Amino acid sequence: MYEPNVVGDWQDYDEHPGLRVRVHRLEPAEPPRGRDEAAEGLTYFRLRVTVENRGARALTVHLEDGQLDVRIGPDGEGAFVDWRNSQFVEGFDVYPLRRATAVLYAAGAEASLAQVDVQVQLRVDEEWTERRLWTGGLGLLEPTPGTPAGTPREDGLAHQVTAFLRAQSEEGTS
Repeated sequence: MYEPNVVGDWQDYDEHPGLRVRVHRLEPAEPPRGRDEAAEGLTYFRLRVTVENRGARALTVHLEDGQLDVRIGPDGEGAFVDWRNSQFVEGFDVYPLRRATAVLYAAGAEASLAQVDVQVQLRVDEEWTERRLWTGGLGLLEPTPGTPAGTPREDGLAHQVTAFLRAQSEEGTS
C-alpha cells in the first residue's frame, strides 16, 4: 500500500542512490510586496522543498515551476501559486553532502488550509523521477528532532492518513 509522506518526512529515490527530498516548513507568510491585491481574501503561506545528495557523485537537479503542484482542502482544489516570488532550483549541481532548497509561495482560502497536498517531480541529470506526494496543513506540527521518521503521533495527520488508507484497503479486499 502506498502512503503519502507527511510534511517534514524525507523521501529517498531508488533510481538515484543517495538522493532524497522533503517538503517542509509549511507556514503562514505575508504576501510579498506588490501581491497584496492578488492575495486579497486569501491566506498566504510558504513551503520549502529541499533536495539532499548523500551519494558519491554530483547530481544536476531541476525543481522549477511546472514540477510542483499544490492542492488544498478536502476537494483538492488548486492553490494560487505565486510563481513570480517563489525561488526554484534550476539546473543546480548538488554535490555529495550538499543540499539545495526551493521556496514556494502560495495562497488559498483559510478554511481549506488545514489540508495541503504538495506533489513534487524532480528532474535529475535530465531524467524525470517519479512523482511523490506530501500532505500536511497550516497549524500542524512537523516531527520534532529526535523523533524517528515515520512515527505518527496518535492524534497527528500521519496517523489519520494511515488509518484511512488501511480502512480503504480492508474494504477493497472484502
